Amino acid sequence: MAKTPALPSARKRQWGSERSREPLPTLHPRPSAPKIVWARVAIAITVAGWAAYMLTTALRQIFAYDGEHIWPTIEACIYALVITALSFSALMFLVQREAALRRFRDHERVPRAELDRHFDDEHGEGMTVLIPSYAEEPAVIRKTMWSAALQEYPSLRVVLLLDDPPFPTDPHTLARLEATRQIALGIAEDLAEPAYRFTEALFDFEQRAATGGVGEAEIRSLRDEYRYAVAWLNDMADSEPHEDHVDTFFIDQVVRGLADDLDLTASALESAAESGTELSHQRLHELHRRLVWIFSVDVGTFERKRYASLSSEANKAMNLNAYIGLMGGRYRFVEGPGRKTVLRLVAGAGQEADLVIPNSDYLLTLDADSLLLRDYCLRLVYFLEQPGNERVAVTQTPYSSFRGAPTRIERLAGATTDIQHILHQGMSGYDATFWVGANAVIRMEAMDDIMQIDDVDGFEVRRYVQDRTVIEDTESSVDLADHNWTLVNYPERLSYSATPPDFGSLVVQRRRWANGGLLILPKFLRQVRARRRTSRPVRLGEWMIRVNYMASLAWASFALLFLLTFPFDSDLLSPLVLVAAAPYFLCQASDLKYSGYRYLDILRIYGFNLILLPVNLAGVLKSVEQGLTGRKIPFARTPKVRERTATTLLYVIAPWAIVAFSIFTAWWSFNAQNWGTFFFGALNTVCALWACVENIGIRNSIVDVWMGLTNWMWVTVPTETVGRAAPGEPGFDWQDALFHGYPAAGDPVRRAVRPTPSAAVETAPSRALEARSATGRRA
Repeated sequence: MAKTPALPSARKRQWGSERSREPLPTLHPRPSAPKIVWARVAIAITVAGWAAYMLTTALRQIFAYDGEHIWPTIEACIYALVITALSFSALMFLVQREAALRRFRDHERVPRAELDRHFDDEHGEGMTVLIPSYAEEPAVIRKTMWSAALQEYPSLRVVLLLDDPPFPTDPHTLARLEATRQIALGIAEDLAEPAYRFTEALFDFEQRAATGGVGEAEIRSLRDEYRYAVAWLNDMADSEPHEDHVDTFFIDQVVRGLADDLDLTASALESAAESGTELSHQRLHELHRRLVWIFSVDVGTFERKRYASLSSEANKAMNLNAYIGLMGGRYRFVEGPGRKTVLRLVAGAGQEADLVIPNSDYLLTLDADSLLLRDYCLRLVYFLEQPGNERVAVTQTPYSSFRGAPTRIERLAGATTDIQHILHQGMSGYDATFWVGANAVIRMEAMDDIMQIDDVDGFEVRRYVQDRTVIEDTESSVDLADHNWTLVNYPERLSYSATPPDFGSLVVQRRRWANGGLLILPKFLRQVRARRRTSRPVRLGEWMIRVNYMASLAWASFALLFLLTFPFDSDLLSPLVLVAAAPYFLCQASDLKYSGYRYLDILRIYGFNLILLPVNLAGVLKSVEQGLTGRKIPFARTPKVRERTATTLLYVIAPWAIVAFSIFTAWWSFNAQNWGTFFFGALNTVCALWACVENIGIRNSIVDVWMGLTNWMWVTVPTETVGRAAPGEPGFDWQDALFHGYPAAGDPVRRAVRPTPSAAVETAPSRALEARSATGRRA
């Protein structure tokens, strides 16, 4: 089988990292009745603790104004706001958690035979899987494409949306790009033989069934086809490179998991044949077709930056929009500027086209570092096509983490990911689901509803997924709700995605996540007002969860900053604050244990959030900046490389500054005998120091600080280009000249194309001599 070479070396395993590579179960264990009751008790305690504190402490301090000293009242108001903001976020966590537990309790897995029966009829125009990618390692992309290609679904297309610059000059970049371009071809070549075999077997079965009955021999023949598929998949698994925990998941869960599933069917067919049981023609036909669907797939690559008529805006949303906008069309290639091509729509159906992009009923968007289990498409589309779900636009399984992370920070980031999986499931209990862009099945009909058409440089640009912010999936969720569509999270674990393996890449990811929620919030509030006049107003639970999702990172970051830096009066401290906060931490610790981690990891996550405070604040401030200036913020992709990603100077100094300030706070409070603040400062010192040493590292901190202090000394010399090269000069681009024509007066490139006066003087005599010489020869 064709394989992409593995990455140079696996990441070194750290002490304290995760050893087990066994993934979390697909089905959530059914929670007991007492667990759900305690989840509701936790909600009640949080509300009661906050209310009691406000009545007995905060309001008493606020209304204790004596007419002269206003500062204690202001201080009490600030502290009350801080406690209220943090308590509200904790309450939303508990509310979503309780709803998730109810959904896990009520969920029933759809039997395999029911899926086969449902998909027995024709299913329209099928599904297109879109995998946006930029500067990813070929080995990472290849696993993702294979997990999509092995999905069992009728008429499946898998398209890699390659967003790298198409004509790189760096040899290493060019080699990586060429290797990436070969992935789709390699997958198609590997699948050709089994696809042909199973298609022929299905055809032969249909021919025999049309002329006679189906007996034991037919069952044994089908069993042999399944055993061939099992052997083929096991051979593939044996030949795969196996270097890290993601490789382990791909081999064991994606490839061998499918092999085990098919092997079970082969064993069942063997038992049926031995017992003399006859299977119906319909059931045998379904099982034959299952093999055809698994191994028959259209795999390809599309590079939008090759085409001048498509947007080249550097973000994931426009990469998706460029392809979605072409679906269902036939196009002709026209010479464009430089080395690019212009796509022109072919009007007549009978005319020849250079590029044909089929339409689809469903889209599956999949990040290039995510993997799907084998029945992801079948189960999610089955859900969408059930009565009552006609207005569900997006369904997904919020991704879980790969287990066995070699670094401590990747393990911790994975723990927060698995907690978020539970919370996202709870959102669906209140119709407050947000599209999580790592993976989702989307109705094309819904995408058409939210489409906007713009004109950019004379070309039509269709926007389905808004690119106004860097969290494009969140804004699109609001757009879909505005058009009376809903979103639902499917309550199983069917998708997995990588988490950042070092602090530098984590900073890039979390800063992007913190950026944009505030910009989307006004659009949602306008939607709330509009829906009041309809039959589907926004319920209180949905309102609170959506507002918390979009804005809590902002208020929680500023609230925590106040608690860390402001010396509040000890009279404002009360054990009731701990009573209100305790359910949040206890329930999160319980969920960590439920997800395969340790109870004490709650302290690691607290310290983890402390050192990410500057990152979150930076993202929030970027949102404010964009709101004031109207300028889009560049989309920063999370680096996915084997080498460590360096951290910018601010984000490596700030965590250590938090440690230093916490030590100072604890020391000052001890001397002032302010024991509440002392214990809070001591806790922050221990957790933040622990997080810095474990997740950043002392050596890495020194290296990144040195790089940050010395980077200013290096100067990049820009390549000077004065317009376009003239004919006969190095770099003259004839395609560009044919596309743009002669530059008009005032065009900045005019000087480069038009010969200079000195050049005209030098060439005139020689041309005159050549003309006279030619005349003489003709005479």
